[in-house]
Amino acid sequence: MTDPQIHGHADEGFGRVADVFRGNFASRGEVGAAVAVYVAGRKVVDLYGGLADPRSGRPWTAQTPAVVFSVTKGIMAICAYQLVRHGQLDLDAPVTRYWPEFGQHGKAEIPVRWLLTHQSGLPALDKPFTREEVLAWDPVIEAIEAQTPLWQPGTAHSYHPITYGWLIGEVIRRITGELPGAYFARTLGEPLGLRTWVGLPAAERDAVAWMLAPIGDPGPASHPVAERGITMGGAFAFPADENGLVSFNDPAIQAAQIPGAGAVSTAESLARLYAACVSEVGGPRLLSTASVDDAITVRAAGQQVYGHPDAGHRWGTGFLVHSVPRPMVGERSFGHDGAGGHLAFADDTHQVGFGYVVNQMGGIDDERANLLSAAVRDCLAG
Repeated sequence: MTDPQIHGHADEGFGRVADVFRGNFASRGEVGAAVAVYVAGRKVVDLYGGLADPRSGRPWTAQTPAVVFSVTKGIMAICAYQLVRHGQLDLDAPVTRYWPEFGQHGKAEIPVRWLLTHQSGLPALDKPFTREEVLAWDPVIEAIEAQTPLWQPGTAHSYHPITYGWLIGEVIRRITGELPGAYFARTLGEPLGLRTWVGLPAAERDAVAWMLAPIGDPGPASHPVAERGITMGGAFAFPADENGLVSFNDPAIQAAQIPGAGAVSTAESLARLYAACVSEVGGPRLLSTASVDDAITVRAAGQQVYGHPDAGHRWGTGFLVHSVPRPMVGERSFGHDGAGGHLAFADDTHQVGFGYVVNQMGGIDDERANLLSAAVRDCLAG
């Protein structure tokens, strides 16, 4: 690389990705970031640069992870599909098969799939929480059990910004006996050698990038219900507190299991995880063609009940799929983005795994991830 703040490599034929990555620093406000791409099980791009912590001048290295916010949802979906793969989970079975207490207050017929497609009517909970209650797991689960859906489940959708993680996470816990972060670490994180955690180990705390509050236009104001869902009824500020610091910089939040938004990962590990879903990376691929077919089938699209007007997003089961606002590689792409600019996805047609993480959160007009995805598409097209 000719830019002293950019490090790593891009294989021949993938120089366009490096050009865009460099351009993000030069003209799009990038502070610290990393991007990685696998194709057919081989790492073809692994770039990183800038500052992991501009307060101290700590540089971003190949080992620097960041809080990736809703990219966590895709990680949880991959975990759910592993349970499907092993015959432990039926996505179309009622949640109560695995979690009997869930069925109270009109929720008895909700299938597991609706937890992953934002159709269960539980994007926000009536109970206000303290931060300590949110971090403790069980108080949130008990509140979900006591909650009446905010609409007739299955008839509409609205993004579940934080509750998504506890909804599918508790199903994982009931099946495996492990909290979802522990299940992920045992079955995927450790076998694949990932620097990805849902529940950050104390030994990794000092390596994590310091997140910076969003720049640019934040977009239209959220609906009050959507706002309550994002902040868990006031338990924590999201994305930034009154001092302009992102609340997920808090070590206690990073160490806890917040499986809808709290994963910490390097870009390379996200790319490796998604690559393993569609190609042989350290063993047989994680998702069969049939599972990918199921995952990318659009289950929810169009206007949401709460939140911003319809922007064109399309939801499969647990994943965002290729769409106008979030283009990936092609119609068989699936993954998830995260607040502020993060993105990770796979595509089985091209056997691609992609990961991009940042510490400078962007606003509504942030195109950094989309430009990198476009560069990957260009490179694949030759």
